[in-house]
Amino acid sequence: MEQKTHTTKDGTTVIVLTPEGRLDITTAWQFRLKLQECISKLSPHIVVNLSKVNFIDSSGLTSLVAGMRDADKEKGSFRLCQVHPEAKLVFEVTVMDSVFEIFDSEDQALEGTPRTIAS
Repeated sequence: MEQKTHTTKDGTTVIVLTPEGRLDITTAWQFRLKLQECISKLSPHIVVNLSKVNFIDSSGLTSLVAGMRDADKEKGSFRLCQVHPEAKLVFEVTVMDSVFEIFDSEDQALEGTPRTIAS
């Protein structure tokens, strides 16, 4: 899994994670731990680039939801970008495309306005 650090114009540190292959029951827990580590130790602002994930199941979606909740708890942001065409259907069928902030490109996700969460 590729991990990059990006600093926005206003000085915010954003971690960009790019998992590869499948995000399923065998890999989701490892990805979930990586999200937790990044949010707690590096920055609560996360972009997940899904361009290299060609399959995602319910456990993969669960790890993404958990990461979004962790980022929200820390007053951070959680964005997805470049969802692989084969994985995009899962987001649409489960209506998760309305839950996540999904951007076409990594640059758009990095420039996106932080979402405000009603508490």
